[in-house]
Amino acid sequence: MTERQPQPAQLPPDPEAYDSVRAQHARARGLAAPYIAGGRDPDPKAGRREERFYGRLLVIMVLAVVLGGFVIGTVIALLQANGS
Repeated sequence: MTERQPQPAQLPPDPEAYDSVRAQHARARGLAAPYIAGGRDPDPKAGRREERFYGRLLVIMVLAVVLGGFVIGTVIALLQANGS
């Protein structure tokens, strides 16, 4: 037997949200709803803090890969020069 998932509650119309830029874009895309339900991040500072952390981590990882390749290439070139 499969269990039925509960349907989300239908939201009442919100005149202010209907006139928002977000709702205008949704209607321009041909969506059935006058606005996109859901939406605003309740704590954008925490999200930006996390994005900065992962951005720095990405930069560090890219630098490590590039510099690691440079160091390994240099070591290999030096070993080959001394071995010949």
